[in-house]
Amino acid sequence: MLDRPGWGLLFSDDVFFTGAPAPSSRKSGWTLSNAVNAQEGARGAGMDAALDALMRVVGDDLTRVNQSIVARMDSPVGLIPQLGGYIIAAGGKRLRPLLTLAAARLCGFEGERHAHLAACVEFIHTATLLHDDVVDESMLRRGRDSANAVWGNKASVLVGDFLFARSFQLMVEDGSLKVLAILSHATSVLAEGEVLQLVTANDTSTTEDAYMAVIRAKTAQLFAAACQVGAVVAERPEVEEQALHDYGMNLGIAFQLVDDYLDYSAKQQDLGKTVGDDFMDGKITLPVILAYARGTEEERAFLRRCLEDQEMPEFQADLARAMEMMTRYDTLSETITRARAYGEKARQALSVFPDSEAKSALVGIVDFCIDRAY
Repeated sequence: MLDRPGWGLLFSDDVFFTGAPAPSSRKSGWTLSNAVNAQEGARGAGMDAALDALMRVVGDDLTRVNQSIVARMDSPVGLIPQLGGYIIAAGGKRLRPLLTLAAARLCGFEGERHAHLAACVEFIHTATLLHDDVVDESMLRRGRDSANAVWGNKASVLVGDFLFARSFQLMVEDGSLKVLAILSHATSVLAEGEVLQLVTANDTSTTEDAYMAVIRAKTAQLFAAACQVGAVVAERPEVEEQALHDYGMNLGIAFQLVDDYLDYSAKQQDLGKTVGDDFMDGKITLPVILAYARGTEEERAFLRRCLEDQEMPEFQADLARAMEMMTRYDTLSETITRARAYGEKARQALSVFPDSEAKSALVGIVDFCIDRAY
């Protein structure tokens, strides 16, 4: 690490991270390192069995990832580790970096390169969360104030840019042009997906093909890249690289389909999120597309009023009506059916690998992603 004036002061007890509504409301004792490591402990305490199995496979690798995150979040600009630590402390299961670690172990890799690349994947994902909350004007992230609600849009965008830059430093330092190509491509496609989602928002004429293009790009591409680099660092043959890419792509699609289902499910409240956020934002997801296609002209006019014109004087009543439509036309159940189909494709992609603890754990993650709906 570079030797800069004041560098060692940044992780003293003067830098804290809490769920406070403003930076001035800080809780003594929370440093960036504590925030990162606390997430590892929190997952271990109440973890789903599938995640527990995945954690057994990666062993101490996640600790190395956390160490890399703490080191790379370091900056003489104190706001960077403060805001970055805040969003990391907000939760999440670190699924994407865990996939990188498990994929490498599945391929028999025994080194440490994969831990730094897993940190890279987490930085890419965290940067997109910061930017997404600004674009969506979200005030909550996993049940607590979003970073932009606490520090404002400007700080969130700029720290997100910093995390993207750090991720590219990690790619370059790995030394593999193939790794650089995979992760940089995923990052650019992810950005394209976010722009495409912006373009299709508030447009009830959005097709299923356009919707699938959005979720492949903004969600599934990073899942695919996170898994594929595990095979690359292990120097496995192309067929195994492709298998892990396909596993991640199909898993990511299934994951996003379930997420889009959950926005119209009471289960969403159990996840620390607000039911109907997508509806309020005018996002055109599969449950909406199917309901619009199957609805009467009066019902389509209702959806256009809510999603295109954004005229919802009684939001809860309009949301309840939309959810009733989705239930009556089976659009929610069909969304989960399609998620299961992509989950099965993910399982089948792993058939090229012999049975192992790592393979079983990755298969179990498919069930975990889909079972969030129940």
